[in-house]
Amino acid sequence: MKLIERGPAIEEKDAFRCYADTESEVKVLRAICLGGSTTVSAGNGVRCLETELREAGIDLKQEFEAAERELGVSVLPDALFGEGTKRIMEAAESLGFKMEKTPKFIDADRCKPDGRCVFGCPEGAKWTALRFVQEARREGAEIITNTTVDEVVVKSGEVKGVRCGDRVFSDDTVVLSAGALDTPLLLEKLGLPTTSKSLFVDTFITIGGVLKGVGLSREVTMNCYVKMKEFMLAPHFSKHLVEALAMRGIKVSHADILGIMVKIKDEGRGVVNGGKGVSKGVTGRDAARLSEGASIAGSILETAGVEPGTFVATPLRGAHPGGTARIGSAVDRNLATEVDGLYVVDASVLPAAPGAPPILTIVALAKYLSKRLS
Repeated sequence: MKLIERGPAIEEKDAFRCYADTESEVKVLRAICLGGSTTVSAGNGVRCLETELREAGIDLKQEFEAAERELGVSVLPDALFGEGTKRIMEAAESLGFKMEKTPKFIDADRCKPDGRCVFGCPEGAKWTALRFVQEARREGAEIITNTTVDEVVVKSGEVKGVRCGDRVFSDDTVVLSAGALDTPLLLEKLGLPTTSKSLFVDTFITIGGVLKGVGLSREVTMNCYVKMKEFMLAPHFSKHLVEALAMRGIKVSHADILGIMVKIKDEGRGVVNGGKGVSKGVTGRDAARLSEGASIAGSILETAGVEPGTFVATPLRGAHPGGTARIGSAVDRNLATEVDGLYVVDASVLPAAPGAPPILTIVALAKYLSKRLS
């Protein structure tokens, strides 16, 4: 077995060097390296799209349970909740919003809160897909990095391998996990159906303001959340908030910011086009969801003690690109394409925007496919 990765092999603490963001009206965030965007995730292990996948004929109950055990998913102990997160939790509860602790795939014994979850954990406390890669290597898999798959090789309707530059790696089973921005391009080269004009990214903004010395910037990020029907709210620090305040003549340190992320289930109206790149904007419905979430976030922050008149927001971003090779259109309930032996398992197959971190769901889907290939 061969695992072919476009990016480099890296140490987890250096994952921030592998961000490969895609510019659009909504900037699309991702990392290209061995382990992918799991290396720069917040370590959130929430189930999402369980109902939608079941309606598509995929029941992941057993796979979710297995993934949660293997990744060590659990809420963190109270000792790993900082002052900023506690203030947000208390303020939200006082306003009548149910605040839940976020299930994390973070080893509490190794975790040393420093705000670096989304840059690469220097302590190796957070699970990343590198653990699976290491296990595959021990089982005899060949790991090939810094190598781009340019084309899937198909003859007489059957997959025969992949071409990377002038090299061809032959096999009668190929699983594409190139992500929602690249998987559809490889499928389209074969003339296969995609949903490349249905890109979602879970668009988000972070609202924040000044609360001197609160220290959210060095806490475990998104350690709790409020789940609404079309969006979620979670404590979140962003350096963009400091920059936005500086532009208004308000100079503060990172430690003086209290912020809340507003992450929505955006409409799948983005487009992935090999020649023109990615186009992802905000629909009227998306804007309404962001506005509603921002209003609630502002109320919570003000109740938590943020100074009136210091509220700012980050630019539009999206962290979970998906939906460009959806189940039922590009692949069937076995995650198989129309080409015999060619499968897809990444966020591109997801049937709808989750509005929540999808890593656990993607891991469950990978386990689901592996049962069918074994």
